[in-house]
Amino acid sequence: MTKSKKLEFRPDEYVVYPAHGVGQIISVEEQEVAGFALELFVITFEKDKMTLRVPTNKAVEVGMRSLSSPDVINQAMKTLKGKAKVKRAMWSRRAQEYEQKINSGDLIAIAEVVRDLHRTDDQREQSYSERQLYEAALERLTREVAAVAGGDEILAAKQVGDVLTSRVAA
Repeated sequence: MTKSKKLEFRPDEYVVYPAHGVGQIISVEEQEVAGFALELFVITFEKDKMTLRVPTNKAVEVGMRSLSSPDVINQAMKTLKGKAKVKRAMWSRRAQEYEQKINSGDLIAIAEVVRDLHRTDDQREQSYSERQLYEAALERLTREVAAVAGGDEILAAKQVGDVLTSRVAA
């Protein structure tokens, strides 16, 4: 691998890793693995107390991306305002689809999961697995909204919550 190749991501930049959500690149390091020198992004996920090392030449291939633009955030908020679309398939099939959407790293798909699984006080209670998926999607969405807006997760959670409750009131 050549050093002259420009890296798409830089240290101190926030990125989205599909299976884990928003993390921060803390450095680019070189390690020897099985006799090969590998250049790796070191990404930390502060909330999860986790560090991930991703080969720089595989970052885009595995779906790592920069934070969403404000336009994508607005599109995700519009998605949240929409009417829930719940398929009539078996729960196990729907749960699998929701899990795939969450792990896709696509903010709009994650917003769809939040929209579809959101329950108001007057609706039936969620099952344990439904609540787990909802909370995972909500957390991913909130963290990315917060990272794009400058880092205040409490404010981002309130913003997402306001959109969800305004949908119900409408």
